[in-house]
Amino acid sequence: MIFFMFLHPNKAKKMQMIKIIRTDSDNKDFIELAKYLDADLAERDGDDHSFYAQFNKVDKIKYAVVVYENGKPIGCGAIKEYTPNTMEIKRMYTSPGSRGKGIATKVLTELEIWATELSCEKCVLETGKRQPEAIALYEKNGYKLIPNYGQYAGIENSLCFGKEMIIRRIHIPADEEPKAADIILTKKIIER
Repeated sequence: MIFFMFLHPNKAKKMQMIKIIRTDSDNKDFIELAKYLDADLAERDGDDHSFYAQFNKVDKIKYAVVVYENGKPIGCGAIKEYTPNTMEIKRMYTSPGSRGKGIATKVLTELEIWATELSCEKCVLETGKRQPEAIALYEKNGYKLIPNYGQYAGIENSLCFGKEMIIRRIHIPADEEPKAADIILTKKIIER
C-alpha cells in the first residue's frame, strides 16, 4: 500500500490523503470505477463500443489497483498477462473531478512496478484514437506506438503502445529483507 499527501490547489489549507491499494477484480470499488469507465468509453466509442467491450471484462483480473482520496475511490487500473514476459495494461480510469492531479500516472507507475515484480519485461496496452488524454498519458510515461497486436490488429480506431521494463537485479544478503526499490525499478525511475 502506498500513501501520498499533497495540497489540493483549490483547498490549500486542507491536506489530501492519497492511498493506492493492490487488489483484484473482485474489489467493489474497482468494479464501480470500471462501470464509470465503460460508460465513458461507450460515449466515446459510439458504434464501435460493443467490439471493444468484449475485451474489457473485469472478471478474473488478478492484478488491479484502486486509488483513494480521503477514503473515496477516484481511480483504477489493472494488468493481466498477455504473454509470459508481458503484461497488458487494462481498465485505466480516473474520475472526472480528480483528473489533472497526476492520479493516472500514479496508477500506471504502480502497475509497472507490480509487473516488474512479476518478472515481466514489457507492458503493452491498447487505447482508442478518441481518447487523447490517454494517449498523452502513455506517451508522457515513455510508451511508444507499436503495431496493433492480437484482437486489435487491423482495427482503425485502436492505437497500441508498449514499454520495456528494466529489471535491476542486486544481491540481497540472506539475513536481510529486500526493499521494493532494491528489487525492481522501471526505466523511468532508473533514469533519474
